Amino acid sequence: ACIEREIAMATSGQNREEARRLMAGVDEEVAARLLRGALDLHVHSGPSTMPRQLDHMQAAEEAIAAGMRGVLFKDHHYSAAPFIPLMDRLIATPDFKMYSGLVLNNSTGGFNPYVVDAQLNMGAKLIWMPTAQAANHLRSAHRKARLVSNVQLMNSPALTVLDELGNVLDSVKQILDKIAQFDVILSSGHLHVWEIWKLFDEARARGVKRLLINHPMYGLHFTYEDIADFAKLGVIVEQSAAMYVDSRFNVYSPTELKEHIEAAGVANSSIGSDLGQVDNPSPVEGMRQAIKLCLALGFSEADVRTMVSVNPARLVGLDP
Repeated sequence: ACIEREIAMATSGQNREEARRLMAGVDEEVAARLLRGALDLHVHSGPSTMPRQLDHMQAAEEAIAAGMRGVLFKDHHYSAAPFIPLMDRLIATPDFKMYSGLVLNNSTGGFNPYVVDAQLNMGAKLIWMPTAQAANHLRSAHRKARLVSNVQLMNSPALTVLDELGNVLDSVKQILDKIAQFDVILSSGHLHVWEIWKLFDEARARGVKRLLINHPMYGLHFTYEDIADFAKLGVIVEQSAAMYVDSRFNVYSPTELKEHIEAAGVANSSIGSDLGQVDNPSPVEGMRQAIKLCLALGFSEADVRTMVSVNPARLVGLDP
């Protein structure tokens, strides 16, 4: 285990150094221009059960200062959606949009359609399938993956959307119906790719139109072919900036970022920061670095704008 950690740290250091080298050659003004109007749908600000470097208000204020169009707050154990109207009143920036949603971990009720219904009625914009308490996540964490483990919480039963025969649970079907009714986003969370195929087939059959996969190559056991096939169905594939930029969560090289985006195609790709943790870049800085890295890798300004502005806007229902 110690040798594995040392290898991972060395590889991460090499990746980060290469990313810094590539980003150094990109015009800061171009990156700043592309950041204006961007939306980050993966912000891990606080309060949280885990240490955060900034709270939701600070995250919003930094995004506004950068000229961004909006953010979506994600916490594994509660929804910030009911607080958005209060934050809107305090921030008083009508053109800036804030969103949140609900992660279906045991700590928020698991596959409880009544909880989902209440949150959707309070403005939740995104429903994530289980993350830190998903069976796939717990198995991956046990195998020393770097997926976050919430050791300060009670041990949790492992959650899966499927029964022992591989069929989608009835409670999950009820939740999918609610997601379709409110026309909000369904995220695959940290489920295994096999579960996601079953879930998304059922979701599409029930009228869910906004489908999102987060960091498919990290912990979810996707292949490039899986990514391409989901993209053909209109699914948006989000890459987490934290895993490619100058971050302690870096696990991939710049070349792999290009490969991961190209597997889905720019038209079906988005970028979220997946940041807010201590000792990491801020969400805004992570987005800025991701923009610079994409430009350095040969993606055009139009490509980058599609991934950080157009596709996230379409997901949340804004005019792109």
